[in-house]
Amino acid sequence: MEKLTEKELLDVLGELFSDEISIGVTDNEKYIYYRPSKRVDLKIRVGDPVKEGTIAHKALSSGQKESEFIDRQVFGIPYHGMAVPFHKDGELQGTVLAVYPTYTEGKSVVTIRTEDGWKPVPFSDVKYFEVKDRKTQVVTEGLTGTHKNTLQEFEYVLPRDMFVRCHRSFIVNVHHIREIFPDSHSTFLLEMDNGDRVPVSQSYSSYFRKILGY
Repeated sequence: MEKLTEKELLDVLGELFSDEISIGVTDNEKYIYYRPSKRVDLKIRVGDPVKEGTIAHKALSSGQKESEFIDRQVFGIPYHGMAVPFHKDGELQGTVLAVYPTYTEGKSVVTIRTEDGWKPVPFSDVKYFEVKDRKTQVVTEGLTGTHKNTLQEFEYVLPRDMFVRCHRSFIVNVHHIREIFPDSHSTFLLEMDNGDRVPVSQSYSSYFRKILGY
């Protein structure tokens, strides 16, 4: 068997954790590799400088393994990161980092804006979230409102046993799915229990099937 290149090896490792964990590598100044996961993407590009306050910067500064929560001020979304520095001939060469989504516990409602004001809605009553006209729509039984959070931000606060991202524009409550229909190659349509239909895109189909176990 031919020897894998460093990038090929990193791609293989990234595929093992592609659903949940993003993988990155830096030298002492910039990112030289980044593979996002479906659950968290910091939008890093190869060549981007290592920002102060990031987990990679902390590991480069200390020369030791770092693991902690990083708030949204750095990349616009919160995350939990772990970074390990690596050396060659005793000299610091960079870091390898893993980026995990962070989950907020304790909330049980989402407060949505309607024409009449604000209304707290239990998570269990929400059928799906949809990005429409650059706004996040929250659809419940007989009520639709908006919220300031993006879908990516919602992914970090919604109960994981209830909500699944199925499309770049949709997060669904699996408890409100009535039926699943094949649509086209590797895509599906979800019929919700209120009659609405929600698409599952090709990029999320394998993750969606894995979560629902079919």
